[in-house]
Formats: sequence, structure tokens, C-alpha cells
Amino acid sequence: MEYIIKNGNVYDPLNKIDGEKVDISIKDGKIVDSVSADAKEIDASGQIVMPGGIDPHTHIAGAKVNVGRLIRPEDSKKDTEFSKPDSGKRAGTGFSVPSTFMTGYRYAQMGYTTAMEAAMPPLLARHTHEEFHATPILDHAAFTLLGNNWFIMQYLKEGDIDKAATYASWIIKATKGYAIKIVNPGGTEAWGWGGNVHGIDDPTPYFDITGGEIIRGLAEVNEMLRLPHSIHLHCNDLGHPGNYETTLASLDLPKGIKVDPVTGSRKTSVHATHIQYHSYGGTNWRDFVSEAPTIADYVNKNDHITIDIGQVTLDETTTMTADGPMEYDIHTLNGLKWANCDIELETGSGIVPFIYSPKAPVPSVQWAIGLELFLLVDDASKVCMTTDSPNGGPFTRYPRVFSWLMSNKAREDMLENKVHKWAEKRTSLATIDREYSFYDIAQISRSSPAVVLGLSDTKGHLGVGADADIAIHNFNIDNQDPSADYGAIESSFQRSSYVFKDGKIVVQDGEVTIPNHHGRTFWVDSLYNAELEKQVVSEVENVFKQYYSVNFENYPVQDEYVLKPAPINGIKEAGK
Repeated sequence: MEYIIKNGNVYDPLNKIDGEKVDISIKDGKIVDSVSADAKEIDASGQIVMPGGIDPHTHIAGAKVNVGRLIRPEDSKKDTEFSKPDSGKRAGTGFSVPSTFMTGYRYAQMGYTTAMEAAMPPLLARHTHEEFHATPILDHAAFTLLGNNWFIMQYLKEGDIDKAATYASWIIKATKGYAIKIVNPGGTEAWGWGGNVHGIDDPTPYFDITGGEIIRGLAEVNEMLRLPHSIHLHCNDLGHPGNYETTLASLDLPKGIKVDPVTGSRKTSVHATHIQYHSYGGTNWRDFVSEAPTIADYVNKNDHITIDIGQVTLDETTTMTADGPMEYDIHTLNGLKWANCDIELETGSGIVPFIYSPKAPVPSVQWAIGLELFLLVDDASKVCMTTDSPNGGPFTRYPRVFSWLMSNKAREDMLENKVHKWAEKRTSLATIDREYSFYDIAQISRSSPAVVLGLSDTKGHLGVGADADIAIHNFNIDNQDPSADYGAIESSFQRSSYVFKDGKIVVQDGEVTIPNHHGRTFWVDSLYNAELEKQVVSEVENVFKQYYSVNFENYPVQDEYVLKPAPINGIKEAGK
């Protein structure tokens, strides 16, 4: 069916459209120049129109997500999705870790059409893709964990960057992955020996390679493979007072690495994820303070970096990360139940419930630090909206975060009436009066993630040729003031008036209308060196026979696991 959206106030940063009334024509799942007279008209008068939202870092599929669901039956009671027999929708539960069907529905209701699973263990890649099958509507991809991988550490220790690149190319292709994810480099492997690393200069047990060497080596590999996304870096020392120094040192490591021009619009060599958790000053929790201004100043002065925030939303949630030792630290801090998983030769993870009480001093400062970073980084094209869902809070709180960003009054109300006084005394948030515009919101939730992920040809904008992924939100800029009416901001983004996915109306008046729409799986198909790959794969097979509990043939993800594949080409034979 053809559609034309008329009379809406359009926000499309990649095409420099800032609230203008622009007709948007849709045909065959794409945005086109024009449509026939038979096109169905959608009147968006008094509403705002944006591209579909893109979440560049979330946890929605895979083994640790399922563990989070299993150990938190109490979480399932906080949000439920009931289904009528004739609706085609599936029932579901879960607030911080919703079930797969609910995940797709809730994202779509907010106007989001793409979400990236941020941490896929190679050994458990098949399960991740199986959960993608059961998550409707969203386009998606998964980032392959390589920062504690035995093969990567061994090749980098030996100084064999070609073998490291060959292995990374093969493993991303074998797991149908999209990007190189680095989590607490060296530290999760150290956790297998009962320890951790601190900073970027501590050696990893047995491999005797530092986190800094892993970051620098994988940053070089990333550009050798011409991957669409920079290295996706979760720095060492996450969540520890004083860790901002480690963060600054880590961000400097990929500086100066040449980004291959084939990558197009991407000019960056590192994406620092959930940076709120890496912007802490002080020496312990008693003298804990914000160093967000220092981190924001670094981002403002350097063009090799993009960030997402990991905003704390002050909810009871579930923390889960491949940073196993950090999750144990959280467990010892709050005494709540804890699950830990070691992934053979590759990575590990931990899962712990967490309560970010607004009346508690530390969570209040964490909440303020995230907002400081949003507001102090001058260029919104360097910033992506995330809560590191569900770690800082569930993705369903994005509309609330938008209201805090767009309204100084909303932030003042929080500081004066709802959060602990540390938020005002130990951060600069109370002194910042900047307010985001709808254009800024469209940047951090649409255009910036599209560019950062290397998907801006078809995602994150409303130009001709883009995927017809579109969200319409009921907020009238002519007679509503977002600064004063911040509650309306949250409600308008929570349940969209319309959401189009691939040119189909999947949400209308806040309700999912096509619950069984299947999204694409993006993955990178690259081949660094065919002859060297044969040698590397042979070495991998030998290690499998010695150490792994599965057969090598059961390891790669077959094509049948990817329902709607959307492969993206990386390098095809270096030097050819």
C-alpha cells in the first residue's frame, strides 16, 4: 500500500529538517519522491514526525537475558501484555527484562524500529539469533564479544595483527555478528582466575597482555576489516569511584588509528558505551563525585569518539553484563541474588537485581551524571540515547529521559523534591540550563545511532530511499511548551500515534496492529585473508578438541538461524 503523511512537523537531522511541514511518501517499504492519487493519507496535523528510533546498545536477546528473566519472577509482575484471541499478539511479562514478544511490542509503541543486542558470546550466538526470531517488528544485530577471547589475546600477545584480524573476520561471520564488542578487556578472563584487572596496564593472567593492548589491537583490527561500526568499548573499572582516569586513558588508545575511507560517513575509531558508569571521581563511595564535565570536555575536543550514555532512571531493575567481576562487586554491595556464567575461552557474565532509589545518595549522583553528559557534550551527533537497558533502567523509560532533557523545570523538580541532595552538591547538573529541542531528541535517538552504526544510508532519516520506518507522536509544538509541559513529552513518546515499519502501520493510537512483523538481522560478511583463514580455522578446531565442551561443527550459526538476513560487506581479501 502507498501512504502519504501530511501536515506533520518533521524532525530529520540527517536532512536538516527542523520542525518543517514536509510531506512524506511511502511505497514498497521505502520513502519515495511521490505516490499515486490512490495513496492513503495520514493526517499528522498537530503532531511531530521522526524517523523510527534506533537503540545502539541494549540487552534483549541471548543467554544472560534469559537468566535475568529466570531469576527475577518478581519483575514479571510489574508489566504484563495480555492478548485477545483474535489479535495475533502474544502475551508476555517483564518490566526490566521483558519477554521477547513484549520487547518488540514495547519498543514499537515508543516509535523504535531498530535495536542492537550489545553483547553476544560467540559460543551462544545461535541462542541469540533464536531469540531474535521471537522478537517481533524490530530490525536488529548483535555485537560479538572479543575483548576476553583466548584467540584474540594470544594473537595480539604474539604481535600477529594479521592473524587477529583473520580470526575476528571469521568469528564475526561465523556468529552472524555485526561489531567488535570489548568488555572490561582482560578483566573478565581474570575473573575466571578469581580476580580482575584495574586500569589498562594490569596484565591478564596467563596471557600476560594488558587491557590497553587489547583495546589498541582490536581498534586496529576493526579498521583493517572495514567494519561499519567502531570498536564498541566498555572500559575497565566500570562503576568504580575514580575510574574517569582509566576512561580517558582508554579513549586515547585508538586516537590516530586511520579509519578506512570505505567506511563512508564514519570518521571515528571508538564508540564508548554507557559512559555514565565510567565518569566517576573520588576514591570511594563516601567521597564519590561526578567527573562528567571532564569526560564531556574530552568528547567535545576529540573527533575520533562517539558515546552513548547509560542513563540511570531511578528504578528497580536488573543489571547484566559480560563484566563478571563487576557484577560480583554489585552483589557484595547490595546482598541481592547473583548469577554468574563463564563462557568457555571467550567471555563471562553476571546478573544481579539492583534498586536505584532516588532517596539514596549514590544512585542520585549517577542519575545526575548521565544528564550532565547529555547536556555538556556540545554536539548531539556525538551522543546516543541509551540506558544500557536494563542496567541503568529499562528501555521503556526513554520517554522519561527525553522529558528530563527537554525541560529544565523537570530537572529542577527532581533535584528539589525527589532525589538525594548529593545530586545537587556533587554534580554540576543544577547549574546547567540547556534544554534539548525535538531536533536534538531526533539526533540522539535516530540520526546519531544510524551514523554511528554505519546504517545511515537507509536508517535514521526520512529522505528518499530510506526504509519507511517512521514514528508520529502526538505533541503540538504550536500550543504546547515542552519545557513546561514535560509530562506530555513522556506520554507522547511512550505511546506513538502511528509507527510505520517497512512501510506498514505496526502501531496505531499506541496499540500494536501487526504483531507478527519480522525485522531484518544485520551482520557483517567479510574475508580478510582466505589462505590465512584456513590456517586460523585449523588452529581454532584444534583448540576446540582440547578445551571446548561442544564440537566445532556445532559452533557456527547456519543461515537457517537468520530469518531475514541483511548482510553488510566488510573487507573482501586485504590487498586485492
